[in-house]
Order: sequence, then C-alpha cells, then structure tokens
Amino acid sequence: SFPLCVRRQKHLCPGKPSYRALLDTVEISKERVKFQINNEEDKASLSVEIYEIEGNIFRVKINEITPLKPRYEVPDVLIKDPISLRLRVLQKDANELVLAGTSEDQQLWITANPFQIQLLSKDETELSMNSDGLLYWEHLHQGIRCLLFFSIQENQDDFGLWKEKFGSFLDIKANGPISIGLDFSLHGFEHIYGIPEHAETLLLKNTSDDDVYRLYNLDVFGYKIHSKMGIYGSVPLLLAHKPDRTIGIFWLNSSETLVEIATKATAKVSVALDSCSYVAKQRVVPQTNVHWMSESGIIDTFILMGPSPFDVFKQYAQLTGTQALPPLFSLGYHQCRWNYEDEADVEMVDAGFDKHDIPYDVMWLDIEHTDGKRYFTWDKKKFGNPERMQKQILMKKKRKLVVIVDPHIKADPLYSIYSQAKKRGYFVKDRKGEDFEGICWPGLSSYLDFTNPEVREWYADQFAFEKYKGSSEILFAWNDMNEPSVFKGVELTMQKDAVHYGKWEHRDVHNLYGFYQQMATTEGLIKRSLGLERPFVLTRSFFAGSQKYGAVWTGDNKAEWQYLKISIPMLLTISIAGISFCGADVGGFIGNPEPELLLRWYQAGALQPFFRGHANMHTRRREPWLFGEENTKIIREAIKERYSLLPYLYTLFYRAHTVAEPVMRPVWVEFPKELETFGIEDEFMLGNALLVYPVTEPKVTTVSAFLPGQQEIWYDFRKLRYLDGQGILKVPVTLNNIPVMHRGGTIIPLKTSVGKSTEWMIEASYELRAALDHMGSASGELYLDDGHSFQYLHDKQFLLRKFTFHNNVFSSRCADENGQFLTGCVIERILILGMKKQPSSVTVSIHNGKDKAVPFTYESSVKNSVLTLQKLSLNVGIDWVLQIK
Repeated sequence: SFPLCVRRQKHLCPGKPSYRALLDTVEISKERVKFQINNEEDKASLSVEIYEIEGNIFRVKINEITPLKPRYEVPDVLIKDPISLRLRVLQKDANELVLAGTSEDQQLWITANPFQIQLLSKDETELSMNSDGLLYWEHLHQGIRCLLFFSIQENQDDFGLWKEKFGSFLDIKANGPISIGLDFSLHGFEHIYGIPEHAETLLLKNTSDDDVYRLYNLDVFGYKIHSKMGIYGSVPLLLAHKPDRTIGIFWLNSSETLVEIATKATAKVSVALDSCSYVAKQRVVPQTNVHWMSESGIIDTFILMGPSPFDVFKQYAQLTGTQALPPLFSLGYHQCRWNYEDEADVEMVDAGFDKHDIPYDVMWLDIEHTDGKRYFTWDKKKFGNPERMQKQILMKKKRKLVVIVDPHIKADPLYSIYSQAKKRGYFVKDRKGEDFEGICWPGLSSYLDFTNPEVREWYADQFAFEKYKGSSEILFAWNDMNEPSVFKGVELTMQKDAVHYGKWEHRDVHNLYGFYQQMATTEGLIKRSLGLERPFVLTRSFFAGSQKYGAVWTGDNKAEWQYLKISIPMLLTISIAGISFCGADVGGFIGNPEPELLLRWYQAGALQPFFRGHANMHTRRREPWLFGEENTKIIREAIKERYSLLPYLYTLFYRAHTVAEPVMRPVWVEFPKELETFGIEDEFMLGNALLVYPVTEPKVTTVSAFLPGQQEIWYDFRKLRYLDGQGILKVPVTLNNIPVMHRGGTIIPLKTSVGKSTEWMIEASYELRAALDHMGSASGELYLDDGHSFQYLHDKQFLLRKFTFHNNVFSSRCADENGQFLTGCVIERILILGMKKQPSSVTVSIHNGKDKAVPFTYESSVKNSVLTLQKLSLNVGIDWVLQIK
C-alpha cells in the first residue's frame, strides 16, 4: 500500500496552485538563477535554483531555505558536478522572469503568480512545471504536529505524520511528514517511456488513483505481469517522444517515489495569415501530465532537451555515466542453477557442454555453495577444494566462475565477516541505535551499511585472494537479495526508520542500497586485480547510474510464455534508462518450461545483451542437452549464433560505453519519425543493424513483423535474402529459429568459427557481412581490444575500424587514431548482399603493396544476390581497399 504521505498528495486538486514566486528575491550568478517561492496558505518559503548545464540540459532544485536539519540529497549517482552555463535575463518584472539559454531558441519563462516554469524551444512550449499546481512540500518539524494543506480534527498520527502502521510494524517518522511532489506537463507528447523496473508495457500507460507507477525496490518472487508496482530496481528517468523531438525528465530522488501519468488532448489556437487577413485556427494536440511524488528528500530534477533519442541518452550518461565496458567472456553464455550440488556436479555439467558441442563461458554457484549461507566461504563437504575446481575444471578450459554474494550477514560471532563488521559498527542500525536484524537466507542476519564509504572500502577488501580463501582470478560476483530483502519485514524489505551512515533514515536511501553494494563489489574485484582487470558483477537491485558497475537482470520470472513476452519491453525499458547490460533468466526461474518455451527463450536470449540460463532449486534440471537431440540441436545453434555475433555485440558495448547508445533498443529509437513504431514492443533492434522478432507464443508458424522505414531495404539475416515489402510482413517460422532481419546500409562483423568459450575464439578469423541500402551503400564498425583488461583505457590498447561500401569500393580504415592494439586476426571473407550485377573482377589494394586479385562467387535470382569474397587474409588492423569491377 502507498505510504500516507503520498496519499495526502493525491488529495491535491489540480488547478489550485498554492505557491507564488517572489521575483524581487532573484539572484543571478554565472552558475545559476536563484529566487524564493512562498506558499500562500501557510506562508512557508522555499528556495528555487535553475541551472543550464552544458549539453542541452536544465536543472531545477527546490529546497527549504533554513531547514531544521539538512534534507537528503542523493550523492554518488552523478559522476561529477555538472558544468553550468550562464543564463541571461531577457525580461523581468513583478510577475514574470524570462531567461535565455545558450541557444537563442530556448527560453525559460517563470511566472510569479501562480508559480510556474515553462521551457520553450523555438517559441513552442515543450515542457512546463507546476502548471497543474501540484508542487507539494512538507517541511521538517520538531515537536509540532501540524498537517500542511489539510484541516482535520482526527488524531493526526492516523494520517502518517509521526508514525504509521504496516501490519504489525510501526514506522516512526522522527522528522514528521517530509514528502515532496511536482507536476510536469509535456506539450505535444503522448508517447512516454522509461521509469524501470516494472513488468509492464514499453509504452507507459495512463494511471488511476490506485494504479500508479511505483519506484520502490522490492524482492518479489514471481512478480505479477502488467503491474505498475515496484520490483527489484528503480531508475527515475522518463522519456517523452514525438516525431520531431525527444526529451527526458530525470528525477534524482532515492526514496519511495510514485509517478502518475495522464495523457489528454488539448485545444491549441494559432493565428495565421489567410487571404490578407489573420485567422485563428484551432487544432487538437496531445499533452501528457506527469506527477512525481517522493516520500523524502528534495526536488532535484534534470530536463534533458534532446532533441533526438540518442541526444537524450548522451545527456543522461553525461550525468550518471555510461555502461561499463564488460569483459568479453561476460557476453558469452552463462549457466546457472540454484544450486549446482557440488564440485562433481560442476564438473559433470561443464563436461556436458563439451560433449554436446555447446559453447559456454561461465558457471554460476548460488547460495548453497557457502558454509551455511556465510558469504565468502565454501561448504567444506560439497566444495572442499574450490581452487582445484576453478583451475583444473574451468580455468583449464578458459572458462569462469560466478558466485553469489548477498548483503545480509549471518549473525554468528564465530563468522569473521560478521564479527569484524559488528566490532567496527558497519551494520545498518534500528531506530534505537542497535544493529538492525532481520531474517534472510542464513536466518537471523544483520545488513551491511553500504551507504558508508568506509564499509564499502572494507567490503571491497574482502575479495582479496588472501581473505577470500579458495577464490581465484576467474571468480566473479553476483549480488542478489539487495533491495534489501528482509523475509519478515514490511513488504519483505527493511523498515524505513532504520538508520544509515550520516544518521539518514532508510526511507531516504532505500532505492540506493543495491546500487552501493554493486559499487563496492565492483571496486573489490578491481582492487583484487591491482586495477588491471575489468570486473563482472551482476546485481538484482539497481538505481540510476548502476550501469557504471556492471549488469542487471529482471529477477525471479516464471517459466511461462507471458514472462518471455513481457521480458522484451522490460529489457527495452531498462536499456533506454542507461543500463545496456541487462537480461532475463532464460527458461524462467520458477517452474518447468515446456521444451518449446525453452527453445524460444534461448533463441530470444541469445540476441539480448546478458544471456544466462537459470532455474529454481525446486525445478527439474534443464541443461541444454536434456530435452532430446532435436531440441539440443536447436539450442546449440542459437548459442553458437550468439558466439558468432560476439564481434558485433562487443562493438555495440563499446558504443554504449563511449557514446551511450543502447545495445538493445526499441524500434522507434532507430526510426523516430515513424508513428507506427512508437508502440512496438514485440520486436527490437540489436544495435542499428539487426531487427529481432522473438517468438513468444506456442505453436506459431507465422509472425507479423513490422519492417520500418519507407526507404529501408531489409534482408533475412540467415538466408541472406531480400525481404520484399514494407510495414507488416508475414514471416513463416519454424522451431529452428526466430526472425532476424539485417538492415540495408549496415555492415556486421562476425566470427567465422565458434570455440568452446570466448577465449578459444580470440584468433578466429572474421567475416564482414554487408547489406546494401537502396543507394548501394553500407557502413559498419569493429571494436577490438584484449577483452579483459583496462589497457584499452590507460594504454590505448584498442582498435576501432570503420568499414564502408560505396560505388563498388569496399574499404577499411582506422576510425580512432589513438588506438594502438596489435592483432594477428584477419578478415577471411566478405559477403555483400544486394549487388545488382555480377562483377568481372575484384582486387584488393593494401598500402605499400601490389593490387591482388580476390577469388569470389556470385549468386543471384530475381531479387536476391550475394557476392562472396573469400580467402582474403586481411589483417584487421590495416587499411585496405577492395575494387569491384
């Protein structure tokens, strides 16, 4: 149920604003414009600060002028203090203040009475704040029991002012009511996205009084489909899109937050010159109102002005950071189960992949591998020699191990992690100042206070080889249960009046808890390697900025078709909120998937960023070879195709890391002017080149895929055939694969052969697959480094190659002169789809070398043609030109 502080906000009446701006208090500096606003009912004042931040971002902060104590402002999420630009005053009087941004086309209009901020672009209002008058602020109080905006006679405690009951739990509100809220109107926008994590549609829906989007990280076992209630992660970033504009709202607040959305049609009057006279014309335009309500903290919001989707992604990354570049192995296939029983089981499963010729990179161990759920330990009977298991079974085959490390610590004085943390005061406290205790997997547990930088540093040190006995350089980490999960707590989480570092209440930092654990874990793995090796850390709970520390997944899904289907919009929403490295458990964590569902899930997961098979301990075993030879063959082919695509995937992650482009993206992101794409969530783009349509229903023989782009040409990725048609295309499907379309105008790098794991494929040769557009052109990139270290960053040990095909000339050139990585890898063959006629000759020219003839084959039919260039042996790192005559 919603906290009462938020229910009070929901009683506010739109259109009855209570604040006015005191424009005689305006202070102007080169960093910001500052003024006061006053509540007309209780005469309380607030401070408003407006910033323009380089990169086309505006920031609005609202806070108390002289609070009884500081209110919580989210630290550590912004990667640096944003660089502010000077706002210019264009007009100022008692009722209006007009500010100009760096661009003359953008202005901020501040109206005094009622207080409102409008953001105009080219004289069109794009966004306004407080236009519905829902700005709400509960001031800190001590000993004064008053309720803002309400006049009621009942006992005020019943309204959640100083205490609130949740079942048998009592939440003591030490500072009384401190919730905040603000409304935004998005003018001309009706397509709204973002604010993960919810098991909901990609396109956000209108809300109702009891059905609003909730951002509150919770451990929800088998979460409900099509629910707006919070699950494991929260990213308070919302995107609005229309054909000529994308903008974003980033609400930087880590307390429980609710978001109301209401799209409506509004009449807009414009005056135009018609036959020498002015005529007023009325047109109907959409408008979406978004109301943010948070339990505590301040109002700190960033308006990302785009104008394109990719501009918004860059602006958000400028604030919170880009996706960490993952080690290459983590893009392979991961095999997990709760739990692999012992070392013999691990060895048997590992051998099974080799026996059935299925590549994989990572074995995972869940909680049962530990000594009584004590993290950083091993069960001595089941895993008596973990170093041998890692080095002789996995490392020998160039594979890795991931183990679970949860935030709760078993309350056992003989457990060194517990005794050290207790002695140092590293646990979250209850409201009485004692260590907070709750029930989780080990039984009675205390919870590390990761908001404390000293705790994070200590925790990071626990990954050192001399402390984490039995660990090795191939061991990586999985942070689960970090919402945090408390089995007998309110909504299975920590009480809001628990106390953290700095005497902040848990209500202030709740959505940050998992963010901080992943941060500490990531730092631990980097420290363990002396700063040389890239870490891999998967987390279930996340917040804005979690992309800097690793990967996330969608939690405890079910082995049902609807969960496969909903995973696509869930992953797309997480992706456009900055976290590219995301996935859903293949097969469904809970229950036993029928073979067809499992096959379809492998086919979908193989073309999504994070690819892991996982299952609950109460399910039947489901390693890929346990469903008959025919099904094993289909799963093998899906996984092998993933491995052949690793050069393309790795390049996409490089772009996510450097320029914040989502790896997996909604179709509308690539085709922002096509209205038909705005609601598509059953297919997605993998980068800019592949359109993927997962099959999410049983016994399907045909799917209706949408091929966007009036000028686009599409090819069947596997059959190398031109696809005739635009818009809805009926595509026949079999159990063997799902539709994947290759976009004309793009070039994809692939590996020509697949090994047992990614490390077996380092020296494997490359294929370039070029799909020509209607102009007969194509382009693409290949990023390459050692796949595991930070040398790409510190020593410029990387390569970025640019491939282009135009006017029958195919060339490779360096796309970043800083790159100095040397490789012996070669491009062995090139496929060109869409060549209109058979060439008479193909020659290759390399700098300081003689032109050489290239062997080729040409296959064509009425609308299909494939030119294959073979035996090229062109080093990846050199420039070359192919002439096709």
